[in-house]
Amino acid sequence: MPSMDAVSRNLMLDSLRSYAKKNITYEFLREKDQANEFPTGILKDMHDHSKLGVHLLMIPEEYGGLAGGTYDLYRICELLAHIDLGIATSVFATFLGTDPLNVGGTEDQKKKWLERVAGENLLVAYAATEPEAGSDLVSLKTRAEHVLENGRLAGYRITGNKQWISNGGVADLYTVLAIAPGGPSWFLVERGMEGFSPNKHEDKHGIRLSNTAGLSLNNVYVPRENLIGMVEGQGFLQAQAVFGYTRLMVAALGLGAGWEALEHAIRYSQARIQAGGPLSDKQGYTHKLIVPHAVELEAARAYIEETAFRLDGGEHGLQTEGAIAKYSASEAGNRTAEDAIQAFGGYGYTRDFPVEKIKRDVKITCIYEGTNEIMEMTIYRGRWQEHLKTRGGYYADIAGELDALHAQKPGTGADVAAFALRALAAVMEECRVHKLTRHQYVTFKLGSLIAMGELAYVFSRAAAKDKYSEAVKFDVPAWQAMARIYARNAALRIAVEGLALVTGTAESPGNLAKAANLDAILAAQKGIIADMDFVAVKLKQTFKAQ
Repeated sequence: MPSMDAVSRNLMLDSLRSYAKKNITYEFLREKDQANEFPTGILKDMHDHSKLGVHLLMIPEEYGGLAGGTYDLYRICELLAHIDLGIATSVFATFLGTDPLNVGGTEDQKKKWLERVAGENLLVAYAATEPEAGSDLVSLKTRAEHVLENGRLAGYRITGNKQWISNGGVADLYTVLAIAPGGPSWFLVERGMEGFSPNKHEDKHGIRLSNTAGLSLNNVYVPRENLIGMVEGQGFLQAQAVFGYTRLMVAALGLGAGWEALEHAIRYSQARIQAGGPLSDKQGYTHKLIVPHAVELEAARAYIEETAFRLDGGEHGLQTEGAIAKYSASEAGNRTAEDAIQAFGGYGYTRDFPVEKIKRDVKITCIYEGTNEIMEMTIYRGRWQEHLKTRGGYYADIAGELDALHAQKPGTGADVAAFALRALAAVMEECRVHKLTRHQYVTFKLGSLIAMGELAYVFSRAAAKDKYSEAVKFDVPAWQAMARIYARNAALRIAVEGLALVTGTAESPGNLAKAANLDAILAAQKGIIADMDFVAVKLKQTFKAQ
């Protein structure tokens, strides 16, 4: 996917920041949140190419768009989540809704519909989920029956119900997944078609500024040319082709919301004086409620960026990587917002302060675009196959790369990340030998540990670079300290939790503590408090009290 140049990207980011500062105050967000009201005017501006035109990033230049790359979209999604996750979700829904067209549409379909989305500033919705299916697209019940005229296929009659559709009640155009006689297929349905009606706007826990509604389709007629790709049965392939990319965007949403909550907490900690000094100077506060979350969020950033660069470089799919990014960033964002409330004390529990709303909003990133339990399973399946194909050598080989990196550039945590991956390989091999993956809980747990091990690997490599991306707000010593902290935590968790998993499940587990090199991992914890002290200072310097 082509990418924007840095100047154009930063101009768009600056325009979005300026617009938000002027038009999207916390008072505005709080009012709309309380009223459960979709901010129509804001979303019109977001899609108006004469104002912000954010939706143009998803559209190729030949159809009137800006042809943004994955990295560009990650930056925009992160900033939108900083502003408001409900608004970000509404913009993301249009991104997502155009994906079936971008991936599977014919040239004529792309020209017709993408030019309309760009030129007419259309809101789009992606309609796959159903009341009984949830994340399980295989269980779809919506049907698209043939309509014949003079013995030839003229169109389809679509009947069924969709649930939890972002932009469902406000979109102009819908990409709808239905079972055609030839198999699952995507169709273009326009608002106002006879038999098509959105249901009520859901009264949700969070992202209340994002319209979420079910859809009812009762014998809705669409002409044959509204079948995306003009070939039936391609729906699942078209959906799966972009999972790596779309889940990366949800990861960016979790990252942005998490950092917004954490920045509030960091600034509050400098202004709040307790027991003779600011909270920002107290280890019991910073090392529990602030520093660990900054580390987790930046580890997720490193993974998001590497995956984005790979996609922009021409690699396809990366479903496992997309799942790791989405899982890690959304879990980190959710935990960060939870502790941001704690960091504010009683104030954080009130709606006078933004962290309460951010916590309600960010939880959705653990649910939509595939629940995090689906992510754990996806991660496990992808990497389990690699473990089997390499006879246990997959992570051992990567650990060797980290050893070489540590020899060249010590201080990035690469040596401890190598411990983490060797421990992971040992745990996975014990699970294979004892056939423990017959237990679903084991597979979910492995997915979680795999994600942590891979973030340690990628973060250490990213921190060793001579120049970081424009999105990183920290200098080299700070980011390297964060990478060391993350690697230590990952290695310890993989070894201890992996050991507990195998011991608690296998009838006669081997000496996994030795295989996982637990003693070396424990010894590698030396220096972690000093690194946390250093990161706490850097956070205070980076996010000064306002």
